[in-house]
Amino acid sequence: MKRVKLKVMGISYSQTQSGAYALILTEEKGDRRIPIIIGGFEAQAIVIKLESLNPPRPLTHDLFKTFADEFRISVLEVFIYKLEEGVFFSKLICNNGEKEISLDSRTSDAVALALRFGCSIYITEDILDKAGITISQSNTDDLAGSSVDSLLEPGNSKYDTFTDDELYKMIDEAVKTEDYERAAAIRDEIEKRKRKKG
Repeated sequence: MKRVKLKVMGISYSQTQSGAYALILTEEKGDRRIPIIIGGFEAQAIVIKLESLNPPRPLTHDLFKTFADEFRISVLEVFIYKLEEGVFFSKLICNNGEKEISLDSRTSDAVALALRFGCSIYITEDILDKAGITISQSNTDDLAGSSVDSLLEPGNSKYDTFTDDELYKMIDEAVKTEDYERAAAIRDEIEKRKRKKG
């Protein structure tokens, strides 16, 4: 079974499912993307690592990482091995220094942990063929840090009238108050501006 290495491209609000977010994984050597709809808690956990934010208290995935480190357990890789009725199934491949262990995981949790452990994410070629979408080169820059929903249904951010300095102050405040959904939305606006300037 051929496996393909993925990396996290970005995450943002899903405009097609209320209260959900779109996580975009992209193949490391290619232009296919995998959009995965995830919940708010998992989106927060992923955004915090992507943006190198430091929450005042550890979140569940951070606690898992600390726990694993204390007991010398490492996550070697994440493997997305099945797609059934639109749901992706993943495994964490772990090692405790003596043996390798495979644990079932929701894909959103697995990605949040992969970011914390700095491990690789893989998917089968078959799933990538079925669920992957290819974005034309002209749209690639627009996609970085955003969701497929953003590409299909572009809309104006409610933060587009604020200055850059105001946005940075707002994102700091959102993190301090643990309002990670707001932090993610502000982050999306900041990233959109960086792409326009770049």
